[in-house]
Amino acid sequence: MTAVVVRSMSSYRTQIAGVAVTELARQFGTPTFVYDAAMIRRRIADLAAFDVVRYAEKACSNLAVLDLIRRCGAVVDTVSAGEIRRALAAGYSPAGNPPPIVYTADIFDAESLALCVEQDIHVNCGSPDMIEQFGRLAPGREITLRINPGFGHGHSRKTNTGGKQAKHGIWHRQIAECLQRAEQFRLRVTGLHMHIGSGTDLEHLSQVCKAMEETAAEVGPAIASISAGGGLPTVYRPSDAAIDLDAYASLWNAARRRLEEQFAHPVRLEVEPGRYLTAESGFLVAEIRAVKRQDNNTFYLLDAGFNNLARPILYGAYHPMSIVPSNGDAARPEQDVIVGGPLCESGDIFTQEAGGVVVARRLPEAKVGELMVIECAGAYGFVMGSNYNSRPLAAEVLIENGGCHLIRRRQTFEDLIRGETIP
Repeated sequence: MTAVVVRSMSSYRTQIAGVAVTELARQFGTPTFVYDAAMIRRRIADLAAFDVVRYAEKACSNLAVLDLIRRCGAVVDTVSAGEIRRALAAGYSPAGNPPPIVYTADIFDAESLALCVEQDIHVNCGSPDMIEQFGRLAPGREITLRINPGFGHGHSRKTNTGGKQAKHGIWHRQIAECLQRAEQFRLRVTGLHMHIGSGTDLEHLSQVCKAMEETAAEVGPAIASISAGGGLPTVYRPSDAAIDLDAYASLWNAARRRLEEQFAHPVRLEVEPGRYLTAESGFLVAEIRAVKRQDNNTFYLLDAGFNNLARPILYGAYHPMSIVPSNGDAARPEQDVIVGGPLCESGDIFTQEAGGVVVARRLPEAKVGELMVIECAGAYGFVMGSNYNSRPLAAEVLIENGGCHLIRRRQTFEDLIRGETIP
């Protein structure tokens, strides 16, 4: 049976940020992630209506990307001890106002708890137990509470972070209990945070404003900051609509002003984008290594697989794809193509939808040795990479002001087996 066909958002690409894709592949090999610094700068500037742009580091945590974001004036949200150490290595200070680094999680492992205490990292507690564990070691400090408002929404069930089936955040009916725990250890709850999911829409995001106001009223005038969380959608498909950022910021500014009137002091308004800042900046450059027919289906098989970009197999995520014509011919016939990778897994397909349904893309004819660019791959691309099938992690390159910088060399076999021993 022929796969369902989905029209591609783009067909041909010869450059990334003004640099020829063929030159990038020649210099750095494939598969390679390439990031456009100018796009990251633009996306940070989009959010100027918020007092603080706090980047969710988990989206793309390369040190050079973190350094760029720091230079653009954004601070970071971390979810592990490793991410805290990355932020420090990229030049962020451990403490300040607003906190340059915030640790947001639902638990403390031993290393993250010790590091937060030692480095005076501001903690955003996602469970009542975190309050007690932190308070015993760091009494008297300020904390933020991440609240699950009882509802959630996202582009996938796996990215929905609110509601009773989500593990994230403190349940909205446990706030009084959490305030008592904080008081027991002289912890001051000075901030609130709500994030209901990645890729949600303006209607659901606006509902968080009301929930935030109600929660802040319950906590009281000690609140000095509120965070709208993240979840700002990225345009992947031709049919995707960009969020109305002006409307979104206006909703949150109105909520913030009401709280300032109620508390009679300023309240800082933060937003916490991850994917929104880096997704569109990233491109996965791969080589077509086989063109094959399976009955009436045509496959382009690349040297990149879900070990490099896991979003399609995890979420059924759509990514725009482009062919890089080796002979400059951009007037080729198109055909229905299934795009897959090299892994020994039937699920190693980039053109699939939720539930593993294989679909085809309408793409130009291509031949072995030509390049394909998988676009909007700058968020949850490299950071979700693995060594499955003992394949090395890809290289990463940053293009800034016309210069190409290798910001992570390709993993070698020696890197791959480092730490392994035969007894």
